[in-house]
Amino acid sequence: MKTIYKKLLFLLLLLPFSLLAQNAVTGTVVEKATGQPIPGANVNIQGAANGVSTDFDGKYKLSNINKGDKIVFSFIGFRNIVLTYDGQATLNASLEEDANELKEVVIQVGYGSVKKKDATGSVAILGAKDFNKGSVTSADQMIQGKVAGLQITNGGGSPGEGATIRIRSGSSLNAQNDPLYVIDGVPVAAGGVSGSRNPLATINQNNIESITVLKDASATAIYGSRASNGVIIITTKKGKKGDMKVNYNATFQVSEITKTVDALSSNQFRDLVNSKGNASQIALMGDADTDWQKEIFRTALGTDHNIAMSGGTDIISYRASVGYANINGILIRDNMERSTVSASLVGDFFDKHLKVQVNSNTSIINSNYSNRGAIGSAVRFDPTQSIKNADGTYFQWYTNSGNAINTLAGKNPVSLIEQQNNYGTSFRSIGNIQFDYKLHFLPELKAVANFGYDEMSGRSWGNTAADYLNGLKGSGFNNSYLNTSKRNNKLMDLYFNYNKLVESISTQFDVTGGYSYQDFRDDNDGYSINFGNNQEKTPNVRVPSRVNLQSFFARANFTIADKYILTASLRRDGTSRFTEENRWANFPAFAVAWKINDENFLKDVEVVSTLKLRGGWGITGQQDIGVSYPSIPLYRGSNPQAQYQFGNAYYQTFRPQPYNSNLKWEQTTTLNAGIDFGFFNNRISGTVDAYQRDTKDLLLYTQNPPFFGFSNFDNYNVGAIRNRGIEISANVIPLKTDNLEWSIGGNITFQNSEITKLASDSPNSPGYNVGGYEGPTGNFIQNHQVGYAPSSFYVYEQAYGADGKPLDGVYVDRNNDGVINEQDKYRFHKPAADVFYGFNTSVVYKNWDLAATFRGSWGNYNYNNVDSNNGTLAAVFIRNTDLSNSVGNVLETGFTTNDVKRYESDYYIQDASFLRLDNVSIGYTFNQKPDSNTLVKLSLGAQNVFILTDYTGIDPEISGGIDNNLYPRPLTFTLGLNVNF
Repeated sequence: MKTIYKKLLFLLLLLPFSLLAQNAVTGTVVEKATGQPIPGANVNIQGAANGVSTDFDGKYKLSNINKGDKIVFSFIGFRNIVLTYDGQATLNASLEEDANELKEVVIQVGYGSVKKKDATGSVAILGAKDFNKGSVTSADQMIQGKVAGLQITNGGGSPGEGATIRIRSGSSLNAQNDPLYVIDGVPVAAGGVSGSRNPLATINQNNIESITVLKDASATAIYGSRASNGVIIITTKKGKKGDMKVNYNATFQVSEITKTVDALSSNQFRDLVNSKGNASQIALMGDADTDWQKEIFRTALGTDHNIAMSGGTDIISYRASVGYANINGILIRDNMERSTVSASLVGDFFDKHLKVQVNSNTSIINSNYSNRGAIGSAVRFDPTQSIKNADGTYFQWYTNSGNAINTLAGKNPVSLIEQQNNYGTSFRSIGNIQFDYKLHFLPELKAVANFGYDEMSGRSWGNTAADYLNGLKGSGFNNSYLNTSKRNNKLMDLYFNYNKLVESISTQFDVTGGYSYQDFRDDNDGYSINFGNNQEKTPNVRVPSRVNLQSFFARANFTIADKYILTASLRRDGTSRFTEENRWANFPAFAVAWKINDENFLKDVEVVSTLKLRGGWGITGQQDIGVSYPSIPLYRGSNPQAQYQFGNAYYQTFRPQPYNSNLKWEQTTTLNAGIDFGFFNNRISGTVDAYQRDTKDLLLYTQNPPFFGFSNFDNYNVGAIRNRGIEISANVIPLKTDNLEWSIGGNITFQNSEITKLASDSPNSPGYNVGGYEGPTGNFIQNHQVGYAPSSFYVYEQAYGADGKPLDGVYVDRNNDGVINEQDKYRFHKPAADVFYGFNTSVVYKNWDLAATFRGSWGNYNYNNVDSNNGTLAAVFIRNTDLSNSVGNVLETGFTTNDVKRYESDYYIQDASFLRLDNVSIGYTFNQKPDSNTLVKLSLGAQNVFILTDYTGIDPEISGGIDNNLYPRPLTFTLGLNVNF
């Protein structure tokens, strides 16, 4: 008995020492990509049974821990990390999404969702960690260069600038080639309203949770109409269960122009005029030294702020945000001011049988549209003239009499900006309410009702100052205008979904069927006032319009043994654009997938993480040709200036509108084959896709035969086009330790487009001319023809001398008939790239992160319209009453001719391949203090850092391939602050 007492006494004496040896540690677990706390994360001592979970703020407290213990931090969908406890009081952890868990990512597709591992179509999904950082104001800028097969070219460097977005090239020649955008379940109309900027800038980028890109027909055919060019699904952020969290984002940016057009300097211009001009022209020169491009561009500042609050209970979760951006453009007076409000509610009722989602995103954008005509004027205006005269008026060219403005001469660039006002304001609200009800008596069956809207309204207005062009005759001073427009889009989707696993046959059934109704209404109005003509007011002709789309759709997914997947869909679409005989069309699709890595012969091969083969076929449709009533005979009323006088009264006249009652759906058939792969626990992963798209019954706006129809041009179903391509994307993590991770990602797309059929397949047919340029009116530089890429450049072949210089006015007689005429033109290169690519890299070391994104293309060409329009002496010495500047190219060529042949010479078709460092950023996340809910991250970034190219213009990235006075893309530095509390 004494022995037992002694042992108990010994243990009692050791107890205080053991308590001293075991400690407690606290900390916070956050998501590395966003810095957001992770509630419910597991924190365990390696090899021990004790562990805890983080609270709503991502905080934890772990007791009974000894120095040297390994602590494991884990959460579903994230990589586990193991940190060593060295006696510190605080130990924070940052978890990164597990590439191996990406197969479980849920992808939003048409009228439902699917796990990425079960997807049969060509689909890409991007989240917060994938988005471009820095000076970003719209959804398209967030994913530029990130997705194989997706090419985004913004229209220039103005804040909120629109973009040309193409998925797998364009499937049409004249119809809408933009993808279909679906925002929180609402398919929205392409384009904006009067006074608006980029329609995608109306969604605050800080509110976007994910962007899904559907590329092939098996993925898009469920949307039928408007899905020929792919689908981009934008999902905004939602609240999560837990205490209220507040997030604040702020950026401050500085933008600088880095390259301008090589207009002649004042000294070069004087030398040119003195050597080539006559006495009258020499006498016109001034004494100033004015760099007009320097005068119209500036260092631009901008700020963007967003604050969001989110939280929820077991029944309802919420999120609300308010944003404000005020961004100046580098062109003086150019400004965009955006205010946004968003809200979302998600409720689960009746034991989670009824789910209700409410979303609303509203924005108001006020714009000061600086006169972009000043960009071209700054290149051409005489650099020897001062900005203002001695009396304070702006320098302008006058007629010989001196009492009227020379309307043929160029205008003072600074005057064009300072004395012309162009404003715009636009309102947009996109929202929906969706009910998902799982039947109590049959929970596998779900009924869904989605009601959405997209309301837009806008107005643009402006005027010229009273002293514009010094208020002289012919100046247009005090003129004004006002345009208003409204667009209303209403949506109703009603469908059932049945989802059940039949274990006896190891098959998952997922079947959807329903009806969709969408109604678009547009209304435009406005007027203009000519002050110099007795203040005559000219109203616009108001033409309200309406387009109605109705559809029946069905889709079935069968997953057998979790290895073999079959998908089939059918959509029947009707559009009010076509007559009753051609109104409806069917769009089927079929796809299969095989998850090879789940087969027994690969299941235990640790090297292979993912291996899936995919194949798909489908048909999608197109009916959006920009007009609402292309196949119905209508009359249009005249405005008051086109009335007919009968006696002493004036009567409004009506004219017939062109129409084609035989118009029908343009249809695109797509074949797609792909493979998804992942090796070494998905540290190497990627996708390869090959596709072919054939579009028939092309909707083409082309010339009518002589004496036919009510217009020179009309819409027809003419021809076919074929697009082929290979897309490769990959991600590699070459280095990964507890404190350091280096990742590399990239994508490359090989593409080819060819017109396979037009009205005439004859090789001698002139085809269809497109691509107007600045210069002689009514002329074109591009052409559609069978056997060539769309919009191929159609030009004369320039002749060169023995010294390698182009010969002025001399071209190759390609048909050897002794005459240089239209028959000698040929198709020479194209604006679309053969290859475009993007790659990125990021390094994370402890609290530091560094990232860079590159983009480029190869095989694309531009028509340098800046040089063709200004690079001749004839453009300088036009008259004896005024002078115009030229560009450096004129000193190289010495061109004096100014005819159409020179404009359309292949000399001006230039290789526009490029490599651009698009974004580079560095950030630091501060360690969280004990007992604090606040996380702080600072970042510094640069956008449009440099570009490598042989193109001689200011920027090779030109949508459509015709370079004419592009608004320069600036170098932008951004300072960012992200606070969570």
